[in-house]
Amino acid sequence: MQSRDTALARPETFRIVSEKQPTPTQYADLWFAWRVCKYVKSNAIVFAREGMTIGVGAGQMSRVYSTRVAALKAKDEGLTVEGSAMASDAFFPFRDGIDVAAEYGIKAIVQPGGSKRDEEVIAAANEHGMTMVFTGMRHFRH
Repeated sequence: MQSRDTALARPETFRIVSEKQPTPTQYADLWFAWRVCKYVKSNAIVFAREGMTIGVGAGQMSRVYSTRVAALKAKDEGLTVEGSAMASDAFFPFRDGIDVAAEYGIKAIVQPGGSKRDEEVIAAANEHGMTMVFTGMRHFRH
C-alpha cells in the first residue's frame, strides 16, 4: 500500500541546478506546475504557464511518452506549449526527456533530482538553454 503524499516542496527550497536562472515568472510557473503534478498519476508530466495548466501527461511507460501526451493534449485544446514550465513527479533517468521537452519549447523544468545521471540531465538542460530546479522530493503516485 502506498503511503499518503502529504509533503510539498516550497519554492524557497528549490535548488537551481542549471546555468540559467529562472525568471520570476518562470519560478511562479514552476511552483504552480509542481503543485499540480502532485495530484497526477505517475509518470506525471505537467506543463504550466501564467497560472494555467497547459498540458498533462500521465500513466505512460516513460517520461518521454508522458511529455508527448501532455503536448498532444495541449494541442488538442488549442493551447501553446512553447515557453511553458514543466514539472515531473520523479527524476529523469536519462536526458531524452529533456531533449523531447526542448522540442516542444519548454523553457523551465522542476523535478526531484536524484538520478544516477543527474549531471547528464542537467547538461541537457544547459545545452537547450533551459532553467532546471530540483525539489529534493518526489510525488510518485500509483
